[in-house]
Amino acid sequence: MSGTHEKVQQHYDDIAELYDSRYNQSRGKAYYRHISRHVLARIPHGKRILDLGCGTGLFLKAYEEQGGCGTGLDISRGMLDKARSRCTASDVTLGNAEILPFRNDSFDAVTSLLAFSYVHRPEDLLSEAWRVLRPGGSLAICTLGKHFLTSGLPAVYTVAEVIKLRRIGMGAFGERYYDRSEMTGLLEDAGFSEITINRCSFAHLNLVDPLFGLAKKLEPIVEEKIPHLAYNILASGKKTP
Repeated sequence: MSGTHEKVQQHYDDIAELYDSRYNQSRGKAYYRHISRHVLARIPHGKRILDLGCGTGLFLKAYEEQGGCGTGLDISRGMLDKARSRCTASDVTLGNAEILPFRNDSFDAVTSLLAFSYVHRPEDLLSEAWRVLRPGGSLAICTLGKHFLTSGLPAVYTVAEVIKLRRIGMGAFGERYYDRSEMTGLLEDAGFSEITINRCSFAHLNLVDPLFGLAKKLEPIVEEKIPHLAYNILASGKKTP
């Protein structure tokens, strides 16, 4: 495992409890449910999925509630401990999303929420996702996209690491953010077809009240009419039989 992977692993081991609380309460819960609905709309229900960077199992649990099951993979043992207790119908395993420990044609869908930016070799992750998908299977990835609101985040995170700020994602981990053309190219190169790239989520959980409430009301309009203002990029595709 590379030094950066070890940093990410240690960071999320340390803040697993904080992460779970952040995305399972108040604004964080509303934000995570919103992006989860976008991902759920891109994959079949009641099947078997692989969730990469599964964290504490929040998305896996949402998928279980729709009659499916799956496997979650993450590099953090602390996060997986939470996921294991939450997801009663699914399995979780420790691993690197760029080298998947699964057989070919094992899953009906591969998903990833808020983890793709940490991947240093995205082409390897997508190639592996293609390999483990069954013919006709779906891929859906939601992560922070590249735009004017996220361009300064790496510098902010570097400062946060220097002052030892204990917040989720606050560290110099070499994150990468992608725009529509970059994500389209990555999925095409991996062999996916029926590729769709959208922006989603205007009401980010870091917004303070009453801004969060206002952003939540405007979110449907932003996503439909001015999507370049949305924080996240959602990329999906199919493994054509």
